Amino acid sequence: MAMLEFAFNSLVTLLVVIDPLGMSPIFAGLTRGYPEKRKRQAAIRGTALGAAILFLFALAGNVLLEALGIGIPAFRIAGGILLFFLALDMIFASPTGLRSRTIREQEEISYEHDVSVFPLAIPLIAGPGAITTVLLYTGDRSVTELATFLAVLLVVLLLTLVSLLLAPRIMRLFGETGSNVLTRVLGVLLAALAVQFVLDGLGASLA
Repeated sequence: MAMLEFAFNSLVTLLVVIDPLGMSPIFAGLTRGYPEKRKRQAAIRGTALGAAILFLFALAGNVLLEALGIGIPAFRIAGGILLFFLALDMIFASPTGLRSRTIREQEEISYEHDVSVFPLAIPLIAGPGAITTVLLYTGDRSVTELATFLAVLLVVLLLTLVSLLLAPRIMRLFGETGSNVLTRVLGVLLAALAVQFVLDGLGASLA
């Protein structure tokens, strides 16, 4: 039961943070005017690169934290706060550094033809929010929990790839209003999960 709860919580968090469905309109806008073959190649390359980055942090993130002298409780508190700000961004549609791009990054997009690396893989798929989530769920975990999380992460990334490949159809199905409503509902769920991360971190540090 505990493992099922862990899998479900990680699935919900990753779905909200990576937001496969919300990636569709962004990808459609970035690849407007591209031929279908080029759109497909960009979707596959971007998802593969984003997956490689997230899996790297999932497998080596704990070593990185130990090298920096950061305890898991402290990272849970900090990560929970960051995810809470991300949730506020989703609920109130006010861009923050966790989801929005800087002016310089926006200028680079206008000159960059291959969107698979930037901004698709980084920061849209493997952004600060996703990396923080991966580190939160893989730090100080058993082998079984780590394997479960990696499987869930793979499922979410596959859903992201499908969402990118079907971006035009998804846009016609949900429309802009439907996507906005879904984003706000998911933001509320993420806010609750973020608060839970902070409470878990406080509980572990005071124990």
